[in-house]
Amino acid sequence: MTDPLSPTDELDSLCLDRRSFLRTGLGGALFLGTVSLTAGLSGCATAPAGRLGAVDTRMDARYQFQFLSADDIELLEALLPAILGSALPEQANARRIAIAGTVERIDMGIHKFGPANQKELRQLFDLLNFGLTRVTIARVWPAWRDATAEQADAFLQRWRSSSIGLFNNGYMALTKISNVAFYGHQENWQLSGYPGPPDWAVQALPQFRSA
Repeated sequence: MTDPLSPTDELDSLCLDRRSFLRTGLGGALFLGTVSLTAGLSGCATAPAGRLGAVDTRMDARYQFQFLSADDIELLEALLPAILGSALPEQANARRIAIAGTVERIDMGIHKFGPANQKELRQLFDLLNFGLTRVTIARVWPAWRDATAEQADAFLQRWRSSSIGLFNNGYMALTKISNVAFYGHQENWQLSGYPGPPDWAVQALPQFRSA
């Protein structure tokens, strides 16, 4: 299980370099671009997933995905339990709902990123979703929807401790966007030790007031 970011790390993660989210360098950028192009030519789905049925996915049926593809969603559903660990509810239905909500917030967040960061994240997701590179680079043999928690965790730990900068930065990108989307949600503030906005802010700023 990966360690969740501290509140300070979460704030730092929002201060993204405007030109590069992954900071891969020229070699990493060329590699990601080549893989992304190959994945696209091979028919790998990269179009936003749009609306998904709530019954099977636990997604909000009203929500329309604007960045994440169906493959990206399966990838994140496989990785989030390994990234968030015991912070997720134990009860199965509540757990699925928490994961679904986090995936939606990840999509919302990436949609607000600049084009350069969106491009790099698209290339990272393509790298992990494309069958050849999923097996050879991520070393995950089954499709992400069939991957076990142990396989997802092992992948993250390999990339976390890798001597290859692209993998380290990919790990940081995946865990940062996941942690911010989860711990930044009001219902999960207490899990990171954040008590919520101060009373004066609640009174002064209407957006902090409860409906």
